[in-house]
Amino acid sequence: MNLPARATPVLMLLICVICWGSVFPISKVLLQSVSGLSLLMWRFLIALVCVCLYLLVQRKPWPALSGSQYLVLAALGVLGVGSFNLALYEGLPYTEATNGALIMALSPLVTSIAAGALARRWLSVQQWISLTIGLIGVTLVITNGDVMSLLQHGLNRGDLLISIGMLCWAAFTIASQRVSHWLPPMSFTLVTMTAGWLAVSVYGLLFKEIHPWQEIQLLNPIEWLQLLHISLFGSVLAYLFWIQGVKAIGAANASLYFNLVPVSAALIALAMGVQLSLIQTLGITITIVGLSLPWLARSLWARRHQDGLPQ
Repeated sequence: MNLPARATPVLMLLICVICWGSVFPISKVLLQSVSGLSLLMWRFLIALVCVCLYLLVQRKPWPALSGSQYLVLAALGVLGVGSFNLALYEGLPYTEATNGALIMALSPLVTSIAAGALARRWLSVQQWISLTIGLIGVTLVITNGDVMSLLQHGLNRGDLLISIGMLCWAAFTIASQRVSHWLPPMSFTLVTMTAGWLAVSVYGLLFKEIHPWQEIQLLNPIEWLQLLHISLFGSVLAYLFWIQGVKAIGAANASLYFNLVPVSAALIALAMGVQLSLIQTLGITITIVGLSLPWLARSLWARRHQDGLPQ
């Protein structure tokens, strides 16, 4: 009788993983027809309209905050929506979609490490092991097994930009935890997304070669559907489902599902005709195992504690 209630948050998180994973290969395809800045402007404009409609249906008023609070949220929006996505979309044309998803999968672990450093807490043994294994897996993927090329030439432009975006997202996550209590999740999303979209739009208008209106008119029907997908499912639905999933099973358990984003991206890329090498598949597997270690350690400890076994 309780199975549906237990299955619902799991289903939501799996849908969320699929939506986020699909953003990488689909965006990479779209970037062949439209510039990164134009794609960002249209993606988040569509997402903003959806969020506004959702809040209108829920009869939620525009958030009432002080000027200083709006400035803080605007800065967060520029960092977590504008800078993160701009780095992602500027980097994707120069690397594989699977690489981008794999680098982003390090975000929860990097966030935990940065938060611990700010609080002057040492990493646990499990975190050190997880970080090391995860980095080994990512290194295998982004170098395609040729680690010496990384030592000689460093990261390629795409992987470097996405790594910068991942650090922006980690910083946004840490900072937003301190101020997210100001607003309900959807209102918080509305303000930060609006600030990020405005920043990207103003930045894009500075470049004469960027023509958002002309570029969007050249998209074919399939590309329009892809744009709507990453706007509605990758930006709005995934966020709503993530919030509900975290509320139901907790952030620690939900983080395991986030680790499946690169798997989703790889599978969707395969379905779109992109071939993965054996080294890339091995690297993805190693990374997922490494990122899952802290969760597995917590689960084993909780089970031993629950069963009354010696720790």
